[in-house]
Order: sequence, then structure tokens, then C-alpha cells
Amino acid sequence: MPKNIKYIIIKGIIISVIVGYFVVLKKEANTTGEYIDIPTIATHINGMEFINSATCIECHAQIVEDHYKTAHYNSLQLANKRTIKGSFKNGKNTLVLNDKVTFNFVEKDSGFYQEPKFKDQNTPFYSAKMDLVVGSGTKGQSYLMWNNNDLFQLQASYFTPTDSWINSPGALNQLSPARPVIERCLECHTTYAQNISGSKNRNQFHRNNWVYGIDCQRCHGSVKEHVIYHKQNPEDKIAKHIIKHASLSRQQRLDACALCHSGLRTKTTERAFSFWIGDTLRKFSFLDYDEASLNELDVHGNQYGLLLASKCFTKSTSLDCTTCHNPHKKERDNFASFNQKCLNCHSTNSNPINCSGDQNEIAKMNNNCIQCHMPLVKSKTMKIPFTENEEVSVDIRTHLIGIYKEVN
Repeated sequence: MPKNIKYIIIKGIIISVIVGYFVVLKKEANTTGEYIDIPTIATHINGMEFINSATCIECHAQIVEDHYKTAHYNSLQLANKRTIKGSFKNGKNTLVLNDKVTFNFVEKDSGFYQEPKFKDQNTPFYSAKMDLVVGSGTKGQSYLMWNNNDLFQLQASYFTPTDSWINSPGALNQLSPARPVIERCLECHTTYAQNISGSKNRNQFHRNNWVYGIDCQRCHGSVKEHVIYHKQNPEDKIAKHIIKHASLSRQQRLDACALCHSGLRTKTTERAFSFWIGDTLRKFSFLDYDEASLNELDVHGNQYGLLLASKCFTKSTSLDCTTCHNPHKKERDNFASFNQKCLNCHSTNSNPINCSGDQNEIAKMNNNCIQCHMPLVKSKTMKIPFTENEEVSVDIRTHLIGIYKEVN
């Protein structure tokens, strides 16, 4: 064999080895390098790893930005000047509980505090730090306090309609001990919180193993593998390793919302935070009321049950919560958007609008379907104590879609 041919063959082999080496090196770098090192912020007891939802911004910037504004995402947050809606300014930072006790709300360098004082005494009975905020502030907020690893609800809350501090709903009109907060209380306000004791009736939690608010992973499952895969394979535009709602059955989609929006439920032996997207909710808990009388349910906390009693739902094979709600966006009071959702179904040739209401009143309401057919209704169960003998019912929009003559 001529020397030049041998030289070419040897050179080709050497080049192939070098190229192969760098291909393997690049693959290993993509697998183990810093580029795809996604830190875990919490770990579920089932082994599921949670990551910071800010990681999703790289590919889903607008969705994440919109979601950060929703009541879901802001349903449980660390307490600070931005997240606490109540005022700490003189003249607005007090709550007269009764003729003996007044709460003062105080801002200090170390945080924000509730301090009850007895009449004619200058020293607070106690000073309780507000560590966590429960509620986005749409209707109001309550506040939680850590005592080592024990979690408690403080007595005073905030009520948005009156922009004032109030006695927490259900609390006695007297100075009361802080209420223990168990895992079932947290399940509908945060994506994950790990109980230390292993008892569902204890209020001890791993303070660093939390995912605050309802974030992407509550509805899409763990996204860590999804993020790593698409960082390794940026050319693949088909989402992998993530739960897609389109792949779920109608009942599975409903169950994802019903976990928190179906009212009181009879619990099985399953712990809070055990149910996950794609599961069957009936394996975890059952409705604590008769499904034959769904239209008698209270408007507070049972949007699922009221929707099921509506003809819009019973006459449809596809309608679910996301038919009208985009969970990625803050939509509250966007009547134009919601009305259009109604028209999407009720303005077709086969199902034309036939509104029998007073046409003058309809015109005054600017053809607002929602205001007429899903009006604000006073809750029978959610009442705010203002004085010792007075409670005020909170107005909540009903999800029992129907004809309300008193509104028309």
C-alpha cells in the first residue's frame, strides 16, 4: 500500500477519534454541566422534585409573568410590606376587638407584628410576628406565625372590601389562642408543604421544604425533567416530560380544580398533598353532601358543585373549568372576556341567544351575561364579624349558571 494512502487512512482514523471524543464530551457536558444544573427547592415525600417556577421564564416568559399576577399564585406568600395588604399607618393600624382589647399592627426592623393590648395597659399582651400571608387580597387575607416549626393562624385578618383589619372569620370576639394550622388547611393555598410529625392532625412543618402559592407544578406535575430535556434538546418543540391538560379526561381536568373548589369533603386515609394532577379524586376523598341537591350549595368554596348543577354543564359533554377560565392569567372582573366565553356557545345557528329578560335592563347592563346569570350572592357560611352582635356576609359570584329574576 502506498505511503500516502496509509497516511490518509491513519489521519482519517485520528480525526474520527478526536471528533468522537468531543461529541461524547459535549453530550456529557449537556448531561452534567452547569448549564442544566436545575436546583431543587423542595422534595415531595413521594420523591417528586420541585424547582423554582422562575426557571420556566426562559421559554415561557409571558405565561409565567401573567401567572405571577393570579390569585392562585399569590394564595400563600412570605409576609412583607408588599404582600401584606393591611395598613401599618397611624389611624389605620388598629382593631378594636371588644371594650377590653385593642389590636395594634406594628412595623419593626425585624418584620410585621400583631400586638393586642388590654384597656389602660401600655405593654402588649403579646407580640406575634406575621410570617406568612394566606390569601391574595381579593377578598381578604389571614396571617400565619411560626413558633419554631409549629405553624399557627393569628387572630386578626384583613378584609379588602372595607380596607380594614378584622377579627378572623370564625374567631371568638375575645382574645383567643392562635389556631394550629394543619396540612389540610394548607393544601388549597400552596403547592407543597411537608409535615414533620407524620400526623395529619399536627401543625409541625419542615420550614425549608415548601413551594409557596399554587404554581406551575401543581397543575403540570414536576417540571424538572421537562426543563432538563428541553435544555438538552432545544430543537425539539414538542413538550416532553410534562402533564398536558389536553391529554387528561374531562373528569381528570375537573378533579384538578375540585380538590379545592368542591366544598367540604369526606376524607379517606390519604394525606393532604397526596392527590396529584391526573389522579382520580374519588380515591382520595368524597363529596360531603348529596349530589342530588347541588343547587342548594353555598356559593363559598364550591364552584365545582354549583357548576355541575348548571344546565350549561349537564347539556355539554366537554365543558369544564378551563372552558371559561385561563389559569395562567388574572381574569377577575374581565367581564368582556367571560361574556365572550358565553357567546362562543350561545351564538351559533344551532344554539342562538334567546334572552327573555327586560330589554331595557339588558341594555343598561351592557349585555353583561355574567352579571345576570352568575350574579354576586351573599354567602351563608363566609361571614365577617364586625361587632359582638353583627356579622356581614361576603358577596361571592355564584357558579350556578341560571336565570335570576331578582337580578334582572
